Amino acid sequence: MASQLDVDSGIETMEVDDVETLEVHKLRKHKVSKISAGLGKDHALLILARVFHIDLTGNSDKDAAFLPELSAALAENSGDLVIKDLINQTVMEILIALEDACIAALLKPESRCSPPAAEACIVKTFCDEVMPAASGTEEATSSESRETRQISYLAACYDRVALEEKTLAKVSVPLLSEMLREIRVQCVRHTALVLQGCFSEKTPSAFSSNSPLLPFLLNMQLPRGFLQDLIYATYQNKDLFRTVFLPVLLGIQGKMRQYSLDGDQFLQHLSLLAELCDLQCSLSKERPISNLIVSEKTLFVPDLISTGHGRELQKLSFLGPFLDLSVYAEDTTKVVEKFFSSKTLTQEDTQLASQSLRHRLWFARVEQFKIVHAMLVNSDTREAMLDYLALALKVNHKKSALQVDENTVSGDGFLQNILCVLQMLCVKVKLDKVDPYFPNHPKADIDMKQETRLKCSSQEVVDWIKKLESTEGFQWQGLKFPTRCYFLTLHCHHLSLLPLCRRYRRQLRAIRELNQMAGEIENEEHLWRNLPQIAARNRELLERWKSHSRRLEKSKVCSDTALMDPDFLRRCVQFYNSLVTFLIRIVSPSQGPAVPLPTEVPMAWAVLPEYYIDDLADFLLFCLQYQPVVLDEVTPDLVSMLVLLVCNSNYFSNPYLVAKLVEIMFVVNPSVQPKAEKLHEMIVTHPLSDSLAPALMKFYIDVESTGAQSEFYDKFSIRYHISVIFKGLWQNPVHMQATVNESNSGKQFVRFVNMLMNDTTFLLDESLDSLKKINEIQSAMENKEEWRKLAWDVQRNQERALATEERQCRSYLTLARETVDLMLYLTKYTKHGFLRPELADRLAAMLNFNLQQLCGSKCKNLKVNNPLKYGWDPKELLDQLTDIYLHLDSDVFLQAIANDERSYRKELFDDAITRMTKAVIKTQSKIAQFQDLAEKVEKILVQKMKREVDYSDAPDEFRDPLMDTLMIDPVVLPPSGKIMDRPIILRHLLNSSTDPFNRQPLTEDMLQPAIDLKLKISRWMQEKQTS
Repeated sequence: MASQLDVDSGIETMEVDDVETLEVHKLRKHKVSKISAGLGKDHALLILARVFHIDLTGNSDKDAAFLPELSAALAENSGDLVIKDLINQTVMEILIALEDACIAALLKPESRCSPPAAEACIVKTFCDEVMPAASGTEEATSSESRETRQISYLAACYDRVALEEKTLAKVSVPLLSEMLREIRVQCVRHTALVLQGCFSEKTPSAFSSNSPLLPFLLNMQLPRGFLQDLIYATYQNKDLFRTVFLPVLLGIQGKMRQYSLDGDQFLQHLSLLAELCDLQCSLSKERPISNLIVSEKTLFVPDLISTGHGRELQKLSFLGPFLDLSVYAEDTTKVVEKFFSSKTLTQEDTQLASQSLRHRLWFARVEQFKIVHAMLVNSDTREAMLDYLALALKVNHKKSALQVDENTVSGDGFLQNILCVLQMLCVKVKLDKVDPYFPNHPKADIDMKQETRLKCSSQEVVDWIKKLESTEGFQWQGLKFPTRCYFLTLHCHHLSLLPLCRRYRRQLRAIRELNQMAGEIENEEHLWRNLPQIAARNRELLERWKSHSRRLEKSKVCSDTALMDPDFLRRCVQFYNSLVTFLIRIVSPSQGPAVPLPTEVPMAWAVLPEYYIDDLADFLLFCLQYQPVVLDEVTPDLVSMLVLLVCNSNYFSNPYLVAKLVEIMFVVNPSVQPKAEKLHEMIVTHPLSDSLAPALMKFYIDVESTGAQSEFYDKFSIRYHISVIFKGLWQNPVHMQATVNESNSGKQFVRFVNMLMNDTTFLLDESLDSLKKINEIQSAMENKEEWRKLAWDVQRNQERALATEERQCRSYLTLARETVDLMLYLTKYTKHGFLRPELADRLAAMLNFNLQQLCGSKCKNLKVNNPLKYGWDPKELLDQLTDIYLHLDSDVFLQAIANDERSYRKELFDDAITRMTKAVIKTQSKIAQFQDLAEKVEKILVQKMKREVDYSDAPDEFRDPLMDTLMIDPVVLPPSGKIMDRPIILRHLLNSSTDPFNRQPLTEDMLQPAIDLKLKISRWMQEKQTS
């Protein structure tokens, strides 16, 4: 019965291979092909016997299978042979006979045919080049299924056809060649029947993951061309194709769910899917397997039913298991348990394990790229694949938040793998094909409505889009692949790379803090070991902290493997190189990078999401701190963008973005990061950097008010960075001259100096106060007898207070040193800027006050143990302050010193001279100059006292309303109508451009001289002097 089964049932005629010759193609068009009796028939039967390994006479080799029905049919038919019927009957009888174990043993292909490795391999990989042979290879067993035996036999017959074709190549016998071709066709078609379950009792389900074809694919046991022919033979019938290949895909996916990077079993399955997705029909160029994956909607992207859409997509989508290979301890514990759990693990062992895992990751990502690329180049699946990538980012939009529920988002490894695939796809994307308006496109993949923009509000974005759409001739561009791919990659960096960098920093901080807390308790063990309750609690805390620290250490090692891979970080640098080139085209489309940029900010720039620049800055800072070597890949465009944006801070609404760019310039300074010297040189010598010094001065002023609650303390950190940058620029004559020129230009430099003085005053004051408090606590602790009398909790509180003061002191002194350094070399070359009327008195008073702290009667309170621990060097500070005095030595400055009634004393300068002489802080010539300055100040003071006139009874209308002093140059403040003394209001405007009485905007240009009042005051003063 079974032998009468029509082999063509349900199978369309398959398309022939590209290598098919024209002659054979013509022969196949004959309705019935026959081989005549005689030599041709005998030769055909001989070939048939060799290919199918059968005995047609019953007298041949005992290793060949005897087919009685076929032999009987041949005996009855002594005439011509119908090729198709003959082959069909042969194959059907053998497949049925394979149920007999004896027949199966005779027809087992291993002993008969070993196809050449190059031809048998359907999945060409470099597994063996990179990794050892996969240990998970699936081997046939003695209890193999009937379907396995049938497919194995048909594949062997298919392969033996090639040997026969080589023999026939020397002799042209078209009918025999056609017969061999038909054998191949019948082998493939019968394989399809086997996979449909036509020879088994149960019909297999299309959703079964147990396909008998899968082991052959994994073990590369199919001869060359067999799989392609099987695809061609079944693809035209969609249901049949689905029945044959869907179980294969489900089987691969099911196995991938079980594997991770702790072994190499994943290699075969990942490579197999990549090869299957890339197989294409020779004529239509369609990729049938890719089409099948996407056509199964519930398989490719199932409906998301929970709130954890990111995690669901990773676990339930078809590609999820293939993209889920990860080394992060948070994703899977298998890797850390196998590679990093040994207590005897050395640094060298860790590096070797990391290197091995990186090789596996790279191989996996190459195969993942092949899968995605195959589905993107296939026109039928391109949109679906792009939509899948976009969906993977959409459902993980919370990944960029500072606090994330990890159960609702995809794992770090999943998103990093997608990032790597997108980076590879972007390599060939040309920037001139990328639409700059796409982030605001109505059909954009990523919703930007909730994102903060660079230089406009949400409402301004809406208004701009409406205006744009109403512009005649404007039309949104179509959703082209280069644009979609580029912006998906950019957003994926935001959701994958930057969160990974932030978590890595948190891990390091947590490890450091846990070890520090454990160390503090251990150091104090002598205080609590005899207190039972406290001892038990402390030992429990120690164990908990050390256990947590060990877990974090293992997690960090995994992060070192994946995130700190130099090759991965270099690919990120290369992408960001392209981003800055793209941004330069937006911000300055006509002239390229040039300073200054147009005053009016282009809306194409203003509407861009803030995180484009924020992420770039954070990534560069991360690399500078942990992997500076990867920044050798930085292009001149990135440096241009950095300088351009710092010099045009008005292109940002958020000053903290500019502060991050300034911080990059700070970190690349050789004194901070010696390994970034090349990048520092690129910045300093960049053609646009001539404007850097004035721009930094302006930003130094602007950060006085940032709008944040922490602005008061933030400004010191930002200004510290600027001070260090200035020190680096000062070594370059071009930048030095730019600073000098700026000092001569006027108002901006005056405000800059004013802020510099304010900071110096505050920082030195806070530093010296902290030193005094440290001195008090240390003195108390040195009195051992009194210290022992204190209760344990009191001692503990005092030690904590000391640690707090020490941290603050180190911080303040670090900032103060740089600020004083900046003032030191600026006063040497830009002296006149510091001696303006509104600055000179305040500067002299500030210097006198700090000199009094160092040399006055209370200077002993600044003496602390191990002062260098805090960066405290009073001799150096005294040397710097007295140098500033000498730099500013002039009649104006001497008069300003004499005007300081609060801190100036002749004895103060004498004490400073004595200390400098005794400690050899300065050369004798410098000390002599300082002494001469002190003597000149004293002479001015004596003359001033002789001319002193008492103006304390001045009328109220002559007095400044803020300082209650006699006005010399009264001016009217237009916003409030109040009158103030010009020097006093100018001093106020240096800090805040507002009217002090109503906080309305006010500038120096708006001040109106009160001429009549000034004349009255002048007459009154003359009368006082004459009387």
